[in-house]
Amino acid sequence: MKFTFNHFNFNVLDLEKSMNFYKEALGLTEVRKKEAQDGSFILVYMGDGTTDFSLELTWMKGRTEPYDLGEQEFHLAMAVDNYDEAFKKHQEMGCIEFVNESMGIYFITDPDGYWVEIVRRK
Repeated sequence: MKFTFNHFNFNVLDLEKSMNFYKEALGLTEVRKKEAQDGSFILVYMGDGTTDFSLELTWMKGRTEPYDLGEQEFHLAMAVDNYDEAFKKHQEMGCIEFVNESMGIYFITDPDGYWVEIVRRK
């Protein structure tokens, strides 16, 4: 038996805003969408166009309170081939949350406060 990664989920308050953020910040695009028949939720899967892994953005009807992200010890990590260019872009977007120069990584935050780690592609 072998397991492989499929997707990771972030619950979001403003689906359109989050989709636009992930498109602008990381180049992710919608690969599929599922809407509840009763309108209670929408799932949008964002992909990188290279791997089969996707980020599931879940919007829940009627939700207005920000999600409790705990101590934010969990995060999604993305590798980039041009780290310096990505850093500059994220600086211009104003979404850099934390930089660890000694490790050569930094974190950006999305509109809901989720952290995404940016690492150099090896």
